[in-house]
Amino acid sequence: MNYEDVMERVQIYAREQEEICRKNNEINDNLYTEYGVKRGLRDISGKGVVAGLTNISRISAFKIENGKKVPDEGHLWYRGYPIEELVAETHKKGFCFERTAYLLLFGEKPTDEDLRRFCAVLSVCRELPPHFTRDVIMKRPSQDIMNSMTRSILTLSNYDNHALDPSVENSLRQCMELISVFPMLAVYGYIAYDYYINDKSMFIHDPDPMLSTAENILMMLRPDKQYTRLEAKVLDIALMLHMEHGGGNNSTFTTRVVTSSGADTYAAIAAAMSSLKGPKHGGANLKVMDMMDDICENVKDIHDKDEIAAYLEKILDGKAFDGKGLIYGMGHAVYSLSDPREVIFKSFVERLALEKGMNDQIFLYNAVEELAPKLIREKRPIYKGVSPNVDFYSGFVYEMLGIPRELYTPMFAMARIVGWSAHRIEEMVGMSKIIRPAYLSVMEEKSDFYDR
Repeated sequence: MNYEDVMERVQIYAREQEEICRKNNEINDNLYTEYGVKRGLRDISGKGVVAGLTNISRISAFKIENGKKVPDEGHLWYRGYPIEELVAETHKKGFCFERTAYLLLFGEKPTDEDLRRFCAVLSVCRELPPHFTRDVIMKRPSQDIMNSMTRSILTLSNYDNHALDPSVENSLRQCMELISVFPMLAVYGYIAYDYYINDKSMFIHDPDPMLSTAENILMMLRPDKQYTRLEAKVLDIALMLHMEHGGGNNSTFTTRVVTSSGADTYAAIAAAMSSLKGPKHGGANLKVMDMMDDICENVKDIHDKDEIAAYLEKILDGKAFDGKGLIYGMGHAVYSLSDPREVIFKSFVERLALEKGMNDQIFLYNAVEELAPKLIREKRPIYKGVSPNVDFYSGFVYEMLGIPRELYTPMFAMARIVGWSAHRIEEMVGMSKIIRPAYLSVMEEKSDFYDR
């Protein structure tokens, strides 16, 4: 029996057993309320259960007025600095990915000399082991670039003579190396897929040590290596805004959970990758793009806000798009009135759309951003407000940059690897216990063994 026949046989058995499996894994919804269990470790307003302390970043979406907690504009800090301040500095100091990565990893802003040395280290690290691209990335290419990257991350541990060294110094070295090669793992993984599966041309561009991370990504991805200054700038801002977002998001918490067990850096980052690839986390911008494509197909005049609003109502009622009743890119687990990343990003998005001549598309995005929150508030119980999040625009930006959709979530990973690394180091330095939350058993005892 060949492999495909085996898989089909097991699939048939799984299909036959699905009903009994579901029946014996269901838990009555009322029990969560009865025992005060917060599903998803969040309360009804979306606030997460406090599971630890961090000095890396902070998010706020509420303020106190007359002794009461009320929704407020969203705020985000990296190592004590407002994200708006860090973005404003880019107007004077150029690209910000490397500067912000230094801040998150080491806890303070770099001097010019600090930044020069750090960038030199990252440049040196932008090199994969001999034949790695051919023997690992090019072998069995996949449309799922996140899985391809995760396989590469775990395989890199085989080339590291100190892979299991648990020291902070060694983990810091490994994290910087992974930050450096993530763009290569993603871009080369996509090019292999595009060549072997889509029958497109094969090209591999080595990273240029004189270019920034954002510039290298665009250069390696494009056959002619060409890009504009604005394109690189917008991508640089996108990477910075996605770099870190508190310790409670799913993939960062995964990093800390795995780190707390004493596992090595490669295992911790691979676990974070597996978490990020989920459509409820890193894949959110793909759903936005699919939804916007659907709106364009079904709204005759994308400049008619009444027609747009009518179709958005159908989406909310589960009568259009994917039938789930969700307007993707709207709302956030933490923010209420606004996502500061989206507020910052929007101005860069509009500048890029103007350069690309995509005025019709930006009109549609602005219209959905204006109309969707009002419609959601009319049809849903809202506990903390609803507003567009950063992923509402990020997919549109990647589309304008010519980045294929298979790379949207990997782009997120190229940024978030910095935050994961910072949290791994903080967990190693400051924590001493393995993370082990409790689950309350509601299992019914069925045996009379102890009554004999």
